[in-house]
Parts: sequence; C-alpha cells; structure tokens
Amino acid sequence: MMLTIDPARWASAIALIAAWGGLCAAMLRRPGREAATGEADWLVVYASQTGNAEYLARQTAGTLATGGLSARALCISDLDAATLGSATRALFIASTYGEGDSPDTAARFAGVTMGAGLDLSQLHYGVLALGDSSYANYCGFGRALDAWLAARGATPLFARIDVDRGDAQAIGEWQHQLSHLAGTSDLPDWEAPAYGQWRILERTLLNEGSAGAPLYRIALIPAEGALPRWEAGDLVQVSAPRDPEQPREYSIASVPAEGRIELLVRLQGHADGSLGAASGWLCLDARGVDPIALRIREHARFRLGDNAARPLILVGNGTGLAGLRSHLKARIDAGVFDNWLVFGERNAHADFLCRAELERWRDGGRLRLDTAFSRDGAETRYVQHVLAEQAEELRAWIGRGAAIYVCGSLQGMATGVHEALANALGAQTLDELAAQGRYRRDVY
Repeated sequence: MMLTIDPARWASAIALIAAWGGLCAAMLRRPGREAATGEADWLVVYASQTGNAEYLARQTAGTLATGGLSARALCISDLDAATLGSATRALFIASTYGEGDSPDTAARFAGVTMGAGLDLSQLHYGVLALGDSSYANYCGFGRALDAWLAARGATPLFARIDVDRGDAQAIGEWQHQLSHLAGTSDLPDWEAPAYGQWRILERTLLNEGSAGAPLYRIALIPAEGALPRWEAGDLVQVSAPRDPEQPREYSIASVPAEGRIELLVRLQGHADGSLGAASGWLCLDARGVDPIALRIREHARFRLGDNAARPLILVGNGTGLAGLRSHLKARIDAGVFDNWLVFGERNAHADFLCRAELERWRDGGRLRLDTAFSRDGAETRYVQHVLAEQAEELRAWIGRGAAIYVCGSLQGMATGVHEALANALGAQTLDELAAQGRYRRDVY
C-alpha cells in the first residue's frame, strides 16, 4: 500500500520539526550526561511482539546518537509511571497484536499505566505505529497509545506515522523526522539483511488424507556456502517470485546441528482457486534446482534466553509446531528433559505432525505429551481444554519456575489458550509471567 501524504499537513509537520529541532539543538547536546548520571535525553520505547518494533527502536536510538544526543531504547514492559512522568522527550514504536490489542510486552502498561491519571504535560513525544491493514483495527495499539498520550497532556512532535506491513515509505518518513530531531543527514543504514539463495533439499507431505489443506515439511540448504547460524525460536522470511515485495515469515522447525532449515508450510488456497504466492511456490512449484530467496530473522521474544534452564510448557496447533519443535530439539539435545508439549490438530490419523519423533521423545522420558484432536471425539476438544483439565498440574509447573511458549493460530487457539491460562493461574499472575518473559507467544 502506498502512503498518501497531504502536502499542507506535511509542510506543517516539517516546519514544526525544524523549529523545535533548532530550539533543542543547544539544549540537548550536553556530552557526558548519560555517562555521568545514567540518564538519557531521549527515551525510545518499544512495544514489540515479534521483534520488529525492537529493531526499529534500536535503529532510532542509533540515529539520535549520530546527532550527538543520548538515547536509551527501553522495552515498554520496563517503563513505569515514575519514569514516564519524569521524561521530557520520548519516541514510541508500537506494534499491534491481533485485532487491535497491545503486544504481550505491553499488557501491564496498557492495563495499569494507561489506566492511571498521569500528568504528562512535560512530555514531547512521537509515535510510530506498526500494523497490518488487512485487520479491521489497523495499528490499533499505536493509535490508542497516541490518543492516550495526547489526552494526558503530552505534546506531539509530529503526526503519528502508521506503517502497513513494514512499508518502506512510512519508515522513510520516520527517518526523515529523526534527521530533524538529531540535526543531521548522516543517518545509519536501516536496510534489512539481503536475501540469500537457498534450494529445497526435501519436501514431504505430512498430512495425507487430512480434511484440512495439505501441509508440507520443507528442508532447505544454502545454494552455496556455509550454513548460517540461528537459534530455536527464530524465523525465516521468504520472498516469492510472484510477490517479491511482501516477504512471508515462517517459524524455523530445526536447529543448526541438523544442517538445514526446516519449515512446516500449509498450502494456502484462495476463493478464486489461486494459491498463496509463497506457500504455492514452496509446496508445489519450486524444484530442487530453483533458487529460494530466504533470509533469517532473529526473533528475540521467542528465543529461550533466560528461560533456557527453566521447565518449559509448549502449547500450539498446526504449523505452530514448527517453532515448538525447534525448542524441544535444542533442549533434548542439551539433555534438558523437563518439557511439556500440548499440541492440537484435526484428526490423529492424518494430522499428528512429527508423530514418530514426539512419541519417541515421550517414551524416552524426555517429554510430557498431551494432544487434542478436535474432530476425533463426540465433543470438540482443543488445546485450551487440555490446559483447563490440567489446571492443577499447570500451577505446579509454574510453581517450579516454568515458562510458557505458545505458537500457532491467532484466531481461536491463541485467545482460547490465554483464557485457559488466566483461569488456571489468575490474570494477574499471567500478566506477571508476561512481564518477566516467562509467557511468550508467536501467533499469526
């Protein structure tokens, strides 16, 4: 989608930024302040679900530093009312989760801080809202945050900038505003890593006879050169020949020690009979000799990080097993066996993905495995029903310090699982787990 900019509004914004930037130039260039006091002239606050907002926040802080300003990138989960109430300059980069909700990292801020009657009349701010216009409440959290800041008396430095699926023109507008604030045109390079050339090594249909769409396990290797590094929880972006401008993201199902990147890809079909640009290419059209444009993207929010030594509860459905399987493989290879997987699909006979491997891990004492196959019984049963049935065991695992990772479909599964967890653990406890990084989701 191309962004349409009203010339009068643009000129007004530029004038405001230029005037304000000139006023601040003398005020803000105070070398040594951050080092001497541990404070920064600018807060760059990010509310991130998959890592995009965090990446842009760190790039933003770097741009301000290029102009000699001290800036600190800060996750919104670490932003309390006192810090915000004393700040005078802040830039917010806010993702939206689902149909207009805040990201998991912003749950406490949205529920507590935004409900408080703060006086923010001292604050000058800007908002970059990340979203997807295919959802009804496009950039919903970013818009709500912008409105809340204005309602609390804060002064916008420029009009909120909305970014539709990483639109380069909107990101460029944000960079343009930053160049005025920093007083420099010598901006750092924000270009994403280049795509590498890969090829398909193996392609296996995993759900023959399924009532659902075909789902393939696809193994890829570099067309040439060494295998790059990644961690369990990371993603790949694939640029399809029929639609190269909008990369599709897939969870990586394998670990580097396996010597290849594995994906679980469901073949997407449209009402007009056409196939998804990326899934059709990966599942059917691409041959072993055809180059696959692919790059790895770190997904810090879904890596294990500080949770590596904790018991781990993994919940997911369908292709969401990819992101969960990589964690299981990494932990089991490392000799860590306190793992609990709750997995759901339609029918056990056709849709029990990676069944032999999961049952081998279960039988070897490396994994607790619970399944929910919604079409197999007289009553529909999903993963959230398993969690409700196992509420006491769930509380026991959390009491032992467990972390919860959820991967799979946003519609139905993610909401149902969240409600089941809140019922079993308490909404406040679940919010605390999210703030501690012990409740993480990769849902789509």
